[in-house]
Parts: sequence; structure tokens; C-alpha cells
Amino acid sequence: MYTPLEAFIGLRYVRAKRRNHFISFISLISMLGIALGVTTLITVISVMNGFEKELRARILGAIAHATIQPADGSLSEWREVIELVERHPEVNGAAPYIEEGVWLQGQESSGAFIRGIDPEFEPRVSEIQEKMLSGELADLIPGEYGIILGIGLASRLRVGLGDRVTVIAPRLKATPVGASPLMRRFTVVGAFEFGEFENDSALALIHMEDAARLLRIPPGSSGGVRLHLQDMYRAWAVARDISGELTRRDQALGSADDSPSYYVVRDWTQERGNLFQAVRTEKTVMWVILSLIIAVAAFNIISMLVMVVTDKQSDIAILKTMGARPGTVMRVFVIQGMVIGFIGTVLGVAGGILLALNIGAVVPFLESFFGFSLFPSDIYYITELPSDLRTADVIKFALMSLGMSLLSTIYPSWRAARTHPAEALSYE
Repeated sequence: MYTPLEAFIGLRYVRAKRRNHFISFISLISMLGIALGVTTLITVISVMNGFEKELRARILGAIAHATIQPADGSLSEWREVIELVERHPEVNGAAPYIEEGVWLQGQESSGAFIRGIDPEFEPRVSEIQEKMLSGELADLIPGEYGIILGIGLASRLRVGLGDRVTVIAPRLKATPVGASPLMRRFTVVGAFEFGEFENDSALALIHMEDAARLLRIPPGSSGGVRLHLQDMYRAWAVARDISGELTRRDQALGSADDSPSYYVVRDWTQERGNLFQAVRTEKTVMWVILSLIIAVAAFNIISMLVMVVTDKQSDIAILKTMGARPGTVMRVFVIQGMVIGFIGTVLGVAGGILLALNIGAVVPFLESFFGFSLFPSDIYYITELPSDLRTADVIKFALMSLGMSLLSTIYPSWRAARTHPAEALSYE
């Protein structure tokens, strides 16, 4: 089998038992350093991907990808709007809603957001039904003034199933004794838990018709429409497209004063986008920091190759006197360095994949072995270490490791190519 001269010599140098054991030690350290760096990088980024995925599931399970509401805050023809919206190819579902910041009074008091929903449509845009600890959305019957609380909010108010909660809205109504806030007593009919602070501690659900009566909104109207999309990252563009379509429809239909309707668009990034941006920033910072481990290992390859070039001066001189070109000499040491980098990268990728896929079993073992809890349930909502291994990340980190290994071979191989045979052999 034909083997190029450069590959034959470079691989022979890798396999050879060197007289200088320190060079062999540096080679081993370089290989293990690259393997450790790649393993750590894949594992840590996979864990951060897992945290981001878990966070997205817990937060976006309760809030919509996007909302569309008329500028006057009242949408009377919401059923027609939902039919139009759901014809959009990127919309999975839509549901009406009314939302208002209120003050809740149970045994204790707390501020919260009250959301009026239609139990028939709500499962199209949220996962609240799957997160119910007690009761269900169907228990919200119009006219009976039932309320479903987040578990944290129920604990703060110190109320349970069947207890009464007074909802005080920041709107005034005229009475014989002057203006007074709108208020109504509701009965707790259920509780939900998403495992995320704002959803569990600041959200309460009531039927949309009860919300309309409480807030003095025309009967049968909603405050807007919530959307669940196929691609959450296109929420703003899709919502803007739909709002433009609704505006054109209203202009075509006309109104009593020939003034078209205008819609206010919001997406999930305006509500919780800063949190996800913080996670992405942390991932970037961790990627830079952990890449330094691979960079240090690559510097070890430089040191090792420089010492090999010094040790093999006579061999290089003999090759050049036999007609080897400088490029041939360079490729010999590039191959030697790349073999070390390749083996380290393969070991690192294998270790990173195994650790990332089994991190859920490794952490409990370490907790039981050392006798500590990494995520105490009384402090953290997430009590286990999530992991989301992505093929694109693995490929990116492997290529980065191989790239650093290749760059680390350039200077030593260039130095070897500049060896002068006469000077090198004069001391032999």
C-alpha cells in the first residue's frame, strides 16, 4: 500500500520510542489536555443548552410566543380573528385573553397578574392544563367566578381549594359615595405549577367572561389574541405580518367613522427576552473560557514539536541532502502534530458525548459519594442537571480543536524546513 513520504515519517516519529522521555511526556500531556478541553467544553455547553431548554419550557409554557391586541384594548370579533390567524402557515394555535395587573386579598395580600382565558382555546397556546396540581381549566365556568392560582401565589395568599379570594382591579367605578376600585370575590378552584418563579408566584387565571365583567369590558369581547408559533424566534415577524393583515381587513370592511383599526404587537422577547439573552451571553463566555484549555494544550504541541525538531536535526539534514524539499519537511512535522491533536480530539469528543448523555446519572452518584446536594429543592426550581447535546456543537468544538492543533504545528514545522544540512551535520 502506497504511503506518502511525509505521512510515513511523521507517523513513524509518533510511534517511535524517543531517547528524550521528556518529549514523550509533553506529547502525552498535549493529547490529554486537548481531550480534557474538548470533553469539558462539550459537557458544559450541553448542560447550559439543557438549562436554556428547561427554562424555555417552563417560561413559555405559560406565556404566548406573541400577542396581538387592538389599540383600544377591546376585541369584539375575536372568534373571526382567531379563524383568520390560524390560517397562517406558521401559527400552531391562537386563543383570546384579557390580562390586567391586580391586587389579591386572601388571608394575606399580594399583587399579581390576572388573566382571563377561554378554557376551550387556552390549550392551543399554553401548557397550563398539563401543569395543573389540582382542578382543571374546565372548572372555570362563566358566572361562577372561579380562580386558578399559581402554587407560589396560593402559598403567599395562604389559601387553598374552596377558599375565597378578593380581586381588586386598578380601575375606578362611580358610586354614591365617590369613586371606588373594581373588585369581586372569587373561589379558588385549582392550582398549577410550572417551576418558574414569575409564573407560579404572579399569575392567576379566571374565565374570560368573568374578567370582562370585573373590568367593565363589553360582554363577549377579549383584550386580544395570544399566538403559539412553529418557530418562536420568528414571533415578532409573524405577529407583525398578521397584524398588518388584520389592519388591511378592517380597512377593507370599513367602520362607522371610516377609521381603520390598529393593533399592538408584543412577543416573548419583550417579556422574558432579557433572561434568555443572559443565558446566551453566559454560554459565549463559558465557550471562550473553556477554549483556553484547548489553547494551552495546543501550546504544548508547539513546545513538543520544537523539541522534536531540535532532537531530529540530523534526520532533517539527511532528508534535505537526499532531495527533500522544505515543504516535505514541514508536512512531516505538521502530520506528527496533527496526529496528536486528532487523537486528543477524538478522545475528547467521545468523553464529552458520554458525559453529556449520562450527566443525569453522574451527578446523583457524586452527590451521594460526597454527601452534598448540588440543587437543593428548597432553593432551586430545577433539582437535576439537564443536558441537551447538539450535534452542531460537537462538530464545531471538534473542528476548533483540530484547527488549533494545525495552527500549533506551523511554527515548529517552518523552523524544521529552514534547517541547513551543513550546519546540522557539522556537529555529527
